[in-house]
Amino acid sequence: MRLLMVAPPGAGKGTQAKLLAAHYGIVHISSGEVFRREVAAGTELGRTLAGDLARGDLVADELVLEILKQPIIEAAARGGYVLDGFPRTLRQAEEAYQVARQIAGIELQAVVHLIVPRPELLRRLRARGTAQGRGDDDEIVIAHRLDVYDSETEPMLEFYAGRGLVVDVDGFQPVEAVFEEIVKKVDALREGLG
Repeated sequence: MRLLMVAPPGAGKGTQAKLLAAHYGIVHISSGEVFRREVAAGTELGRTLAGDLARGDLVADELVLEILKQPIIEAAARGGYVLDGFPRTLRQAEEAYQVARQIAGIELQAVVHLIVPRPELLRRLRARGTAQGRGDDDEIVIAHRLDVYDSETEPMLEFYAGRGLVVDVDGFQPVEAVFEEIVKKVDALREGLG
């Protein structure tokens, strides 16, 4: 099983990705967690990433692909993955698709699109910023991250929809209900393709 979670910040991608990884026995690959580990380790790459993360900007496409390509290939070889936070732009999606065409068995099988109203996203992100003390969840950065999602990530959905991979899920439900809806729709999509 090879899945991609697409949703604005605060929609529950990470929570659902962890549940899906456990359910399907696949690896959860969170680009945000990978980037934050690099920053915390103080590596040269981490210092480069730190500025982008602090501003709420997307990390440069070349860096993202460099960092995540090998973990994705390894996870696919071990039964699959659920990607959380990559690809995030149409360009990243197109480049990832080109790589997947060259390496058998790593291409996406479904794209889960979580839909949550903006006021709820704002509420969730404020609460997370307070609870976790995350610098990338202050008011100015939150607004910027949501605007970046609208302009950069949302167009990527058309690319995947054109390939018949997108399942839309109401993310404004209890966590368990969201998870059940995802599994039902992903399994139905896989049966339809199989």
